[in-house]
Amino acid sequence: MNAAKTPATVISTGMRTPMKNESWPSRFSWLDALLVAVPIGCLLWYFEAPPVYTFILSAIAIIPLAGLVGRATEELADALGEGIGGLLNATFGNAAELIIGLVMLRQGPAMYSLIKASLTGSIVGNILLVLGMAMVAGGFRRERQVFNRTAVSIGATMLALATIGLIMPAIYFRLLGAARINGPGQMRINHLSDEIAVVLAGVYLLSLLFTLRTHRFLFTRTSETTESKGEKKLPARSRLITALVLLIATVGIAGMSEILVDAVRPAAAAMKMNSVFIGVIVIAVIGNAAEHSTAIMMAAKDKMDLAMHIAVGSSIQVALFIAPVLVFASMLLGNKPSLDLHFSMIETVAVIVAVTVLAMVSRDGECNWMEGVLLLAVYLILALAMYNLPEPTSVMP
Repeated sequence: MNAAKTPATVISTGMRTPMKNESWPSRFSWLDALLVAVPIGCLLWYFEAPPVYTFILSAIAIIPLAGLVGRATEELADALGEGIGGLLNATFGNAAELIIGLVMLRQGPAMYSLIKASLTGSIVGNILLVLGMAMVAGGFRRERQVFNRTAVSIGATMLALATIGLIMPAIYFRLLGAARINGPGQMRINHLSDEIAVVLAGVYLLSLLFTLRTHRFLFTRTSETTESKGEKKLPARSRLITALVLLIATVGIAGMSEILVDAVRPAAAAMKMNSVFIGVIVIAVIGNAAEHSTAIMMAAKDKMDLAMHIAVGSSIQVALFIAPVLVFASMLLGNKPSLDLHFSMIETVAVIVAVTVLAMVSRDGECNWMEGVLLLAVYLILALAMYNLPEPTSVMP
């Protein structure tokens, strides 16, 4: 993927880096080879193969489809200009996670624990797993790498705000006490979650204004070569092809997500994994895999600034955009009760730990491979803790 060819990146919208305008046939990624999993996964689902195999193949199939959505979005964003392009990137930046969440919502409250776990996993995974691997890949042969400390600090502050919003329902639950949470107590949790979702969504919209208009200079990266200034816009035919790729890939993600969600519970039982681990680790990695690979490759090319923007921006988008959208969608679908933002204690702690570590790592504007190892170690510890949880019914509210 050629995400490094960009003159600009926006951190708070989760924008990926626009690629150099090349025709689709000449820009195949190694992820595209995984598209063979799409028909295989469909066949396994149609012939009712064991859920474990169906789950694995559908999960693999989502990875290249998410990559296609990201690349198509980048092409269109680059062609349509910063304003519309920024909004397009903000909307489709984490399309896979959003679609998977919406598909799970259709199955009602039984999937709420998995939905919330996947949100937690996206935030924690981007901060700890992606940044950790990026720092190791980029710093292995270098003494240190530098990045825009101001931009990352703003992103960390936004994540801190989102964390406050996400942990308040959990604190409220503890104050009320589990014995009094049913009935009116649960309604209060839902109302509080709805109100917090409105605040988070409002902050996200203002962050778009901040990064795309009023303080764009903080988040733009001047091109290092004059060639990028002379790149030609996509011709109308190429735009049409790119839009069709975006549409087909999005529909493909929706279809494979249906298969994934149908198979996830029996597959988890067969693999002896609880829903928290499946959501936080497995599903979150699946939805972010294409973006993860881009961030790691950017760091390996000594473009740590871009790697930081991708990882932190994606976490911000999940916390400030996807989480509120799923809450609103749950209400529109008429789910009773609707999705709330009450996360389990271990998920709450994981988010707090991840945001705290990000603030510590980003304060000096530079990093090295040892810091990456430490981030990966924290992620591994959290993953082991979640893997060893008892059955979700005994730990989830």
